[in-house]
Formats: sequence, structure tokens, C-alpha cells
Amino acid sequence: MTTNPIRRPVIDSVANRYSPYRFEDRAVEDAKILRCLEAARWASSSFNDQPWSWIIAKREDEAEFERIVSCLMEANQGWASGAGVLLLSVSRTTFRYNGSPNRVALHDLGQAAAQLSLQAADLGLQVHQMAGIDQEKTRQTYDIPDDHVPQTAIAIGYPDTSDPSDDAEKDLAKREQGARKRMPLSEQVFSGMWGKTAPIAAKD
Repeated sequence: MTTNPIRRPVIDSVANRYSPYRFEDRAVEDAKILRCLEAARWASSSFNDQPWSWIIAKREDEAEFERIVSCLMEANQGWASGAGVLLLSVSRTTFRYNGSPNRVALHDLGQAAAQLSLQAADLGLQVHQMAGIDQEKTRQTYDIPDDHVPQTAIAIGYPDTSDPSDDAEKDLAKREQGARKRMPLSEQVFSGMWGKTAPIAAKD
């Protein structure tokens, strides 16, 4: 994998995290899966409401794994089938404590997914998150309640760093090996007025 140098010291799991398209043909140990889910469980959330849920299937459980694969958009089904674990993320739209709409449910789900991703990288795994799911099919397949929304899919596994064996593998490897690109902080961090770069980020 080719990486764009990170400009400042960060924790190893941030520096090493990437989104692979190829995974080794091996199961992910239950203990590691649970550690990733535990990291997600301890994400912060508004009113400690924890508005996220996961639907999980391991590749060795073929029937359940194929159920999740069938909920992915066709472009994701091929490569994601190589992962050791697939998750579907689901957000609850209302607060448990009073039933009012939770404006920040997606923010909180994102934090949980990020913590899961970083824990995975720390364990020698990698995560690839996908927006490309069929939301209606997912809802019907798993009988998801009306006040919950299926959001994304997450592939977890051991990244395959071997030389690609055929044209399809070469294409996936090429997609993985591009430089990690990010906008500079000067285009993301403002002060005083929208669009005005904050002094702390001006030199970035």
C-alpha cells in the first residue's frame, strides 16, 4: 500500500488504517471481533443514548454471510465476499429516554464505527466501510423497525498483501495502493467566519 506521509505524529492505528479490497482467506477470531465491538460500544454519544446497532455474519456461517452479501450493492458484493466478517450498521432515529428525534444519531454511529475501525487496525485487521447497501432490502431482510435506519456495511478481515493472481485481483490491488489523500487543515478548520482559515491551521 502506498501512503501519503502523515504530517504530525498520531497513534499507530490512525497511521496504519486503510480500506482494503482484498482479504486473506481466513476467519477472524471471535475474541478479536468482540474487541472491535467493545471498542465501538464505548464510543461517546448524546445523552449516552448509544443509537447504533450491528447485524453481523462471519464468513464461515455461509447462509447468514450470504444474507448480508445480498443486501450490498452489486459493485460491492464481489470483493466484500472475501472478508472474514460483514456488519450492517443501523441507527435509531429517536432518543430512548423521551422518544424525541435524535439529530446527531448518525454522528454517534460514525464515532462507534471509527472506534471499531481503529481497534481493528490495532489488532492487525483492517476495515472497509461501504455506503453501498440496498436499504430497503436490508430493512425487509432483517425486519428492521420503522424507527431504525440501515446505514452502511462494514467488511472486516486480514488484508491480503500478496501479489494479485489475476486481472480482477490486479484491479483491486491497484485501487488499494493509491496514496492516502486528505484535504489540508487550512481548508477544514475555520475561525471568526465560515471559510476563514483559523490561524492555527493557516500553515498546513
